[in-house]
Amino acid sequence: MFARSGDVEKAAGVLRAGGLVAFPTETVYGLGASAEDPAAVARVFQVKGRPPSHPLIVHLGRVEDLGDWVEDVPETARVLAERFWPGPLTLVLRRGRRVPLEATGGLETVAVRVPDHSVALALLSAFGGGVAAPSANRFGSVSPTTADHVRAELGDAVDFVLDGGRCEVGVESTIVDATGDVPSVLRPGGVTREELEAVLGHPIEVHSTSRVRVPGQHPSHYAPRARVVLVEPENVVAEAELALDRGHRVGVLLPPALAGAEVKAHAVVAVPSSMAAYARGLYGFLREFDRQGCDLIVASLPVEQELGLAIANRLRRAAGPRLSE
Repeated sequence: MFARSGDVEKAAGVLRAGGLVAFPTETVYGLGASAEDPAAVARVFQVKGRPPSHPLIVHLGRVEDLGDWVEDVPETARVLAERFWPGPLTLVLRRGRRVPLEATGGLETVAVRVPDHSVALALLSAFGGGVAAPSANRFGSVSPTTADHVRAELGDAVDFVLDGGRCEVGVESTIVDATGDVPSVLRPGGVTREELEAVLGHPIEVHSTSRVRVPGQHPSHYAPRARVVLVEPENVVAEAELALDRGHRVGVLLPPALAGAEVKAHAVVAVPSSMAAYARGLYGFLREFDRQGCDLIVASLPVEQELGLAIANRLRRAAGPRLSE
């Protein structure tokens, strides 16, 4: 069941009262609190188990609201906001006075975006302010792309879950550092590097780490319970069968080049040839392997162009060293 107008008003009331609302965006579901309420923001960190030094993204209802939340809007940021908002692009800018340090991880920068989802925009309009929100899951685990994912993982820790259906993009927003003279991508996502370069008229660098802390840069992130092993596409079948022989319950993300190949495994997902479809389904695939009791997932990286860059980023983080390791 998707959100009704009464649900949106109820969710806005929960935010005004200092509560937490899980809400849909075009990328993934967010765990939202009033961006100007330090106590509510602190509860987001508590519910997620997220380190307080990891900043949140402030979601706004309109492009025109940007100047109310940041210290200044450089020309590059203005151009990108006008082209890609509403949409899966987050801009890192100098923090304005309305944003408490609790939402920025103590930084003097803030990450902001306008989501491209009718339910999210209705909520932001009804609430009338900024909503600070990371993904609505435990820190480091697979991001949710349906309301059921949120309920299964966070349960009663969330005061209200606003159901807006399945997320259309399926991976998080692209984060661009627009604080300096030369913008750079700090996290690839739903807006591709090629799209950014076409608007800016010059190449843009992609950094795996940066001086500015932003969401999604921990070595282990977006991770299912099962361990993820990355191999070359042509080695996926052999690696899966070797793991099976060693006693693992194996899940396989079968690349398009091997479509139709027979694989000995407990669960096999054929990766879509469309990168948009792959991004949309990625987190659901990982959750399904967990549901089927797999303890190891064999996968390969797509070509790192357009949305393939974001998918490869998520798979590398999913395969990274776990927090307990």
